[in-house]
Amino acid sequence: MNNKIADKQEIVVGVDIGGTNTALGIMDSNNKILFEDSFFTLPENGVEDFFFRLANIIKKEYINLSQSYILAGIGLAAPSANYLNGTIESPANLKWGNVNLIEMMKKYFDLPVAILNDANAAALGEHAFGAARYMKNFIVLTLGTGLGSGIFIDGHLLHGENGLAGELGHTIIDPEGRQCTCGRKGCLETYVSAIGIKRSVFHFLCNSDEKGELRNISYNELTSKKISELARSHDPIAIKAFNYTGEIFGKALANVVTYFNPEAIILFGGLADSDDLLSDPTKFYFEKYLLNIYKDKVKILKSELQNGKAAVLGACFFVHDIITKSTISV
Repeated sequence: MNNKIADKQEIVVGVDIGGTNTALGIMDSNNKILFEDSFFTLPENGVEDFFFRLANIIKKEYINLSQSYILAGIGLAAPSANYLNGTIESPANLKWGNVNLIEMMKKYFDLPVAILNDANAAALGEHAFGAARYMKNFIVLTLGTGLGSGIFIDGHLLHGENGLAGELGHTIIDPEGRQCTCGRKGCLETYVSAIGIKRSVFHFLCNSDEKGELRNISYNELTSKKISELARSHDPIAIKAFNYTGEIFGKALANVVTYFNPEAIILFGGLADSDDLLSDPTKFYFEKYLLNIYKDKVKILKSELQNGKAAVLGACFFVHDIITKSTISV
């Protein structure tokens, strides 16, 4: 091996591909983040365009680090990802169909590449660096464009028979409910997600004559952050939307506990940043509908990782583990 290369510290890239935004970070062997960035996913432009833009960002930043570091691998976190075969399988909020993301990434980098579900990556990040550091049984729920879940049972990440476990966002809570991008109706994420709460706002606007700033904002301009800001300014429709979202979420989580008996449920993502606006009604209805044997035993926590880094850190941790232990062929 070239001595100059041997002297360099290995780094890995972690990427969290979201329906709206993509975040990435570069981590060294001491688990220190050397670089982080985010950009619009723009899934409507196609998967080829996305990977072209992603690869250029990684290459640009690696050039700045290449004198001291060697890039050892890339971890990709994505919705509906199957780590067993490296594919995403028709993710509802990307509309890319079935794509082998490892092959896409290897068009630009001749390196080990690993892929895992975005919520599983968030769970790994929380387990390694965040709120779940000392837990064996917990669930991470990602509240972004959709709703994903990563599940730890007895200290191990739950993958399932086909590598696709953890689609709690697509549990049906109302068979005649809202149309979901997965093609079915009434999925949990159509109510509890950044898009779900927007839909609730417009439902209440259409079915009431209450005044407020929300009546002056179009659907495409509205964000969950704006709804949160208005709720804190006592906008009645915004408050009603959060209470409605929390009621549905709390009931759903009460059911989830009966399946998995977790120590904690950890909330991650943009909608979780609304803090008590969502957590207060969620916890109220959670305890109300929780089976008696679980009452006061399950914590609902917010991710401890700054700026929602859990999935990026989890993707870094996952590919680093693969490189060092060679447990999975990539």
